[in-house]
Amino acid sequence: MSIQFPKRFALWLQVVLIACLWAVSARADWINLSGAEVAPNIAEVTVHDDHVKVVLEAYVGDLETFIDLVPPEWLKQARSDLPPQDARMRRFAERGLRITTDSGERLQPELLLVEPRLRVDRRSPFAGMVLPFTRQRAPEPPADKRVLYAELKYPFRGEPKALLFTPPSGADGRPKVSIGFIVYHKTVPVIDFRYLSAPARLALDWNDPWYSKFDNPNLRRHHRDAMMSFLYVEPYEVRHEILTRVKDLEQWMDLGLRGKRYIEPDELEPLKQRIGEFLLARNPVRVDGRNLKPILDRTNYVQVGLFGIRLVERPQRLEITGAMVGVIITYLTDALPKEVTVDWDLFTPRIQRVPAFSIDPAGPLPTFVTPDDSRHRWQNFLKNYTPPTVVATAVEGSLPMFTLPLASLVCVLALIALTWATLRRARRARPVRVQAIACLVLVVAAVALYPVAQISIARPALTAPPLEDAQAQRVLASLLRNVYRAFDFRAESDVYDKLAISVSGDLLADIYLQNRRSFAIQRAGGAQAKIKSVEIQEAVAERLDDRPLAYSIKGDWAAQGTVGHWGHVHTRRNRYDAVVTVEAVDGVWKITDLEVLEEQRVDPTQGPGAGTAAAALTTKDSEDR
Repeated sequence: MSIQFPKRFALWLQVVLIACLWAVSARADWINLSGAEVAPNIAEVTVHDDHVKVVLEAYVGDLETFIDLVPPEWLKQARSDLPPQDARMRRFAERGLRITTDSGERLQPELLLVEPRLRVDRRSPFAGMVLPFTRQRAPEPPADKRVLYAELKYPFRGEPKALLFTPPSGADGRPKVSIGFIVYHKTVPVIDFRYLSAPARLALDWNDPWYSKFDNPNLRRHHRDAMMSFLYVEPYEVRHEILTRVKDLEQWMDLGLRGKRYIEPDELEPLKQRIGEFLLARNPVRVDGRNLKPILDRTNYVQVGLFGIRLVERPQRLEITGAMVGVIITYLTDALPKEVTVDWDLFTPRIQRVPAFSIDPAGPLPTFVTPDDSRHRWQNFLKNYTPPTVVATAVEGSLPMFTLPLASLVCVLALIALTWATLRRARRARPVRVQAIACLVLVVAAVALYPVAQISIARPALTAPPLEDAQAQRVLASLLRNVYRAFDFRAESDVYDKLAISVSGDLLADIYLQNRRSFAIQRAGGAQAKIKSVEIQEAVAERLDDRPLAYSIKGDWAAQGTVGHWGHVHTRRNRYDAVVTVEAVDGVWKITDLEVLEEQRVDPTQGPGAGTAAAALTTKDSEDR
């Protein structure tokens, strides 16, 4: 069988392919390794109040199985065996994707839309790679991206207790084609992408779709908990991050909504503020036995989606059963604490176990709290951990030094004085044997002490030599690390003081103000990345003649940082090509000027940065804004 796609489809296909090349995708918080999201055929199923909607992508090579959905005019050769559309829909209900209620009623589909498209790119970053723990290659999507896109509606009456989903099967009961499917009950995802390889029964909870689930324990979503607690412990701050459903907060607070089902767009911000203030006073945190002042860092609406937790970027109507809120509460510290405790006090009849995670520089440690054991404790067992700090980059040791053989010089001076005295003594015809022996001893001592008794002194600025490439790399790396680490501190005065160690002049204010703007974006939904490594690819220094001891370093470096929130870690890697002016100020190197020639986000899933001098020294998370 062959299919004749409309002529406009070829042109449309080219446009889509070009657009896809420019599209920017988001890195996954969570990666599905089942491979179902790249199955040849995809079904996205949503259970509504009175019908089931199925969005189907049928692989062009499997259209014989879905022939009842193909418009007859698309076929090159007329098919006399094709009945009218109503009859074909009844046959599809029997032989195609079947949906049956708990009472045995087989739902009859209605074809809402059918058209040729390209399959949606859902591939994971591991697609095509050999997974180390299975030694199997992760599935890849078909090379041919053409699909038959169809939207179907399966109406039903009342509120069925369960629905049975059955794939197209042969006489032996095996599925005819491979189908990856995902199911939502209203706006709540019931499962992640899984294979529909056998009949699957979905038990429906109409009072709270969050608890709708399949009988098959393998058909589950990765994010199943309505409440979660994350305790981040870092050298200069402790963060308690909470994920919770809005609906569950009705147990303790009046949500103040006009309706019982939806959160309207104009209600989002006031409700978010009330939730943040409510959680600020719950689940007390103690750091080394002290009650530190809590700071409500940010509150965001989030969604559980295909790739994990995602922020709700634009105000929109949210269904209360699926709406979730993430709250971050910060406690400032002077150093890495010895112990942090959280006394969790939010439990409901259905939430009797809350996952709790401790995340410190060594990594995450999962546990859970219950009404009988509600204290979550983190203890510092880090033995070899050294907190990052900011240390001035001394000029001494960066440039070639004058080396003075001090002991040899003393011997030479003594030799000169003794020689002069010996000559005077010889003119008076006095014995000089002892003096001659002493001179010989001084000569031997000067030679012997030359390599072992030396001191180094800095060259005068006017005689300073060029800065060698190796030294330029070390100076640039030290200064950049200091600048990035300065933003690990939270107090404004601390950040400013740490920046001043390595940055001088107007550039200090530029970088500081840029970082303040980054924090403003963070509270609107972004997150500040902390730089973990700086790699200098190239550094070539040229001395500036108009300043006593200053160099212009043409540098190429990569900065890599991580940002963690609600249990997920994202990595950012930026590459910079810039001209950095460093100058000796009171015996230490400082950056006095910076010109960014090129800024590039090395991570292919991210877009280009701002490209400003201040932005080159400030990295912020742009994915979860």
